This record gives sequence, structure tokens and C-alpha cells, in this order.
Amino acid sequence: MSGKGLAGVVVDSTSISHIIPEKSSLLYRGYPVTELVQKKDYQDVAFLLWQGELPTTMDKAARKIVFNKYEKEIKADYEPVVEVLRKIPKAHPMSALRTAISLLGCQPQNTWDKDTDDIMKKGLKMIMCAPIFIAAHYRFRNGKEFIPPRPGVSLAENFLYMCFGKDPSPIMVKTLDRVMILYAEHGFNASTFTARVIASTTSDVFSAVCGAIGSLKGPLHGGANEQVMYMMKEIGSADNVEAFLSKALEEKRKIMGFGHRVYKKGDARVPSLYECAQLLAKETNNTQWMELYSAIEKYMKEKKNIMPNVDFPAGPALYMMGLDIDLFTPIFAMSRIAGWVAHIVEQKKNNRIIRPMSSYTGPAERHL
Repeated sequence: MSGKGLAGVVVDSTSISHIIPEKSSLLYRGYPVTELVQKKDYQDVAFLLWQGELPTTMDKAARKIVFNKYEKEIKADYEPVVEVLRKIPKAHPMSALRTAISLLGCQPQNTWDKDTDDIMKKGLKMIMCAPIFIAAHYRFRNGKEFIPPRPGVSLAENFLYMCFGKDPSPIMVKTLDRVMILYAEHGFNASTFTARVIASTTSDVFSAVCGAIGSLKGPLHGGANEQVMYMMKEIGSADNVEAFLSKALEEKRKIMGFGHRVYKKGDARVPSLYECAQLLAKETNNTQWMELYSAIEKYMKEKKNIMPNVDFPAGPALYMMGLDIDLFTPIFAMSRIAGWVAHIVEQKKNNRIIRPMSSYTGPAERHL
């Protein structure tokens, strides 16, 4: 009998990413993510996940042409969706994003996928449009007008510009780009498995990504980064950590941002993001959240020997950039589209419908 929640069950093989728990290491196509965040940007990483290799100089030139071409073409795709988002400002941002991606897939030519190239073109369209949708909805619910994307800048820089209407600082851009790389892919997690299940039915890539967004919305998956910041705000200061956490643990409350189904010796993604969070604290002259971070981390290590996962530094890092807390999971989603699409392509290349069995525990056969 399999473990509850498919714990420890190998359901398929993949060449996209690999977690080495004993080393606290995460590899994208063989490259440690800790090296990628230091030397590459999110677009490079998306290319790597989809093509299997990092882009060459020639690839980068071609990619620039493709992005410039798409920046002109996607206006016709995103404008009608933005108008719908204008009408639902009170929706949770994840619900708004799920709706926006669904609308993007409603064009007749997007009903079915033709081949791998077609899936990747649609995937690129989603990667470019998702930040636009999230930023547009963010502004509408704050009573502000939509700011269209600027050509020729990175996805991270454009997103922050579209949210705030001003040029973000280099450290803000670096932090968000790093967040996007670290969230881009992570094996057969719940949302990726959801995407693969949908893709296995030979449904289209937009449907698979919408399903993945629905899975990611849950606080036990993508929503954890939001819950980290809500918890930090509830604690307030480092002086309150011991009393708060001892009571929470006594009540058997889950401490968000700690522990991981796979990593037992620490999450490989944490140090890279912690570094940026420290720089943001210095730039914003706000040490409250990183002091609180250190106090919580110390308590959990000493009392429970549990290490933080990537959601723990992500919460304060995104918050110090001035982003609303309920935008954190949509940012996770727009980052993970690269990984989801890579898995959808992989699933369809050697497809068999995913249809597990269950163990029946109901009444024995009976009759009227």
C-alpha cells in the first residue's frame, strides 16, 4: 500500500530537476540552483528548463528578438484580459491570475496543442503575460490605473515597474529575479503533478497551468510564503518569539516556513534568498523583520531541530519590497510557469494517462 499523499512513491521519471536531500542540493538540468541564481537570470533559467541547456550567445540574441517580437504581439492578448480583471478587483490575486490564464487560453487557436513548439510558444506567452495580469489586478484593487509593460527590460524589473509606476532599485530587481529562479522548478510537487495529470489526458497547456495554479493556491503549498509573513506580523518583534512559538507548538499549530517533505537537513534555496533579504533590510533601513527572522530560526532549530524552507526568507524579502502579502503566491505562480511547461512538454513526449488506484474502505457489498 502506498504512503498517504503518495509519500515516498515514485510515479515517473524526469530529467528536469533533481533534489539531493543529503546534500540539501537542488539541480536544474544538472546545474545547482545556488550557482544559477549567482550567474544567470530568470529568462536564462526558463530556457534551460525548456531546452535542456543554458543559452549560448547566439541563443541570447535570438531570445531577445523573440521577446521583442512577443512584446509587440502580446498586447492584443493581454488587453481584453486586463479589462476583465478591472471588473473583479476584490478577487484574491490567485483567483484573478487563474481566471486571467484561463481567458488567455480561450482564443480558438489555443483550444488544443499542436506540438512541442506550440506548447512552448503558449508557455512563453503565459510567462510574459502573468506578471502583467498580477500587476494590473494589484493596481485596480488599489484604485489605480493599469501601467502597460515597458519593452526591453527583464520580467522582474517590468513587474515591479507595473506595480509601483517607478523604476525599482537594482537590489529589488535582483531579489525578485532570484525569487523567480528559486521558485521556477522543484520536481514532482503538488502543482507540478497536477499539471502533469491534466497534460496526461492530452488536454491543452492552458488548462494544465490553470489546474496547477489552483493547486499552488493552497497554504500547504504555494500559499505558505503568505502565511509566513502573516505569522511574522502577528509575532511583531523578536522579544515575542519564545512566548508565541512555545504556545503555538503546544497547541500543535504548524509553524509556516519550516520543515519540508523532501529536505531534512535544510532547504538548498534558503541561503541565496536570505542574502537578498539582508540587503533589502539595509536598503530600506528596516531591521525588524530580519531580527525576527533570526529569532524564529534560532528557536525552531534549538527546540525542534527543524530548518527553514524557501518560503521563510521569501516572505520578508517580498514584503520589504512593498508588495502586498497576498501577492506572494501569485509571484510564486508566475515563476513556476517555466517549470510547469517543462513538465507538460516532458509528459506529452512519452505520455500515458495518469490514473492511480485507490484502496476501498467503504461498506462491503450490500443489497436493498
